[in-house]
Amino acid sequence: MFCRFLPAPPGPLFLTALHLARGWRLSAILLLGFASGLPLALTGQAMQAWLTIDGIDLATIGFFGLVGIPYTFKFLWAPLMDRFEPPWLGRRRGWLVLTQLALAALLWWMSTLSPAAAPAPFAVAAVLVAFLSASQDVVVDAYRTDLLPEDERGLGASVHVFAYRLAMILSGGIALIWAGQWQSWPRVYETMAAIMLACSVLSLLMLPGVSAALKPLASDPRRELFGFVAMLGGVIVGYWLARLLLIAAGLDPNDANRWIQLLFVLAEIALALPLAAWAAKRAGFETLNRSLSSYFSQQGAAAFLALIILYKLGDAFAGSLTTPFLIKGMGFAQEEVGIANKVIGIWLTIFGAFLGGLIMTRLALYRSLLLFGVLQLVSNFGFYLLAQLGKGAWGEVTVPAFDWWIVSLAQPAVLDGLLLAVIAGENISGGMGTVAFVALLMGLCNQQFTATHYAMLSAFAAVGRIYVSPLSGVLSASIGWPAFFLFSIVVAVPGVVMVWWLRSALNALGRPPVVAAADD
Repeated sequence: MFCRFLPAPPGPLFLTALHLARGWRLSAILLLGFASGLPLALTGQAMQAWLTIDGIDLATIGFFGLVGIPYTFKFLWAPLMDRFEPPWLGRRRGWLVLTQLALAALLWWMSTLSPAAAPAPFAVAAVLVAFLSASQDVVVDAYRTDLLPEDERGLGASVHVFAYRLAMILSGGIALIWAGQWQSWPRVYETMAAIMLACSVLSLLMLPGVSAALKPLASDPRRELFGFVAMLGGVIVGYWLARLLLIAAGLDPNDANRWIQLLFVLAEIALALPLAAWAAKRAGFETLNRSLSSYFSQQGAAAFLALIILYKLGDAFAGSLTTPFLIKGMGFAQEEVGIANKVIGIWLTIFGAFLGGLIMTRLALYRSLLLFGVLQLVSNFGFYLLAQLGKGAWGEVTVPAFDWWIVSLAQPAVLDGLLLAVIAGENISGGMGTVAFVALLMGLCNQQFTATHYAMLSAFAAVGRIYVSPLSGVLSASIGWPAFFLFSIVVAVPGVVMVWWLRSALNALGRPPVVAAADD
């Protein structure tokens, strides 16, 4: 008799609308993941190839590597992108369209310059491209977090990783093929500018708005800008003060000893960041101050920062010297390593990202992080096996020729069986772990300060990747390859333990989906 009071199940039209809304959101993530990944190689591998073809000396090419610095400091200006909104275009969409239009213009400008004839303007253009690319990343990460409900974040992260990798293949691999076919790097950059312009138009026309309830902090804009300048002053003072103190202690920042170089970097960061935070607080940089207070007020905030540093640390150790290990340590041919790691490995990473996203539709964030963390740890054991057993231990595998649109193999190739198994395990588990990790970062963000929170958290995530490399070189030379990979397994254990220890806090990260009302 009470059945008539029960709500009716959702009808087919309602379910169709839900599926269309989800498809629209994921299509937006696909577009922005591609736009985010496109500029990276254009100030990295592709640019280095252009410089080499143009006859630039190796010392100058090495100097050009510094143009990527903005990627490591994007958290400094992320609060401004949380506080200010471009008019008419919406909270996140405005910054996305503006940065993409500016990137298109700068890439076109780069195409008109010659690295040999005008190295200074070319370097300025490259730095500006890197700055705008890092800024676009800030907004893409914030938009993805604001747009996706909690139950779609795993799948959304896998779509982002897929699109980002495709764009890197285009600008980092296919760009080299085009440059050879066209005999013109300027034409390649013109093409990339046109692609970025198309991305900006699509962003303007098709991106769904984020919730109208998400508004920037109501604070004095002039005080915010003054606080930003004060924070930058704190960074500069802290950087130079740390250097001067270490030099006064008799150390040389240009010492060939990697440990001393690492000490300088860590000391500069350790002094610059507290001084920057102090200056921002004194000057009234409210968006940054309230953002930090918002993050550190949540349960387990400091422990989450430790987890972010540790979760991919073992993966970073094993992956930092993969190519030297395979070529120099194991004696594999460059072609074999290239096919296994750069051709097949790319698609295995993408497959791992999609598999991880699908699993996360069934498993909660905590269980996904734990499962994928264990798989990452186990995959490092494959490199130990390879170092111990050597080439040919598992026979050979013939890979037939294929043409998968953006990646192809013209002739059948014979690959070492154990090498292929190790690369498969590493790339699939790494792709799965990355998806869960991105979902974790999204879950830790307060949506009023998403750009600042995500930029800060991703900066902590980069600590292992950036600073592991010098340690890896010293360790592998000191203890040998088998012991080095066992060490990478040991280093991965604390990250898995941290996931288990924070299981209650991780299970509490889920929040009700945000109502997707347009902000225009």
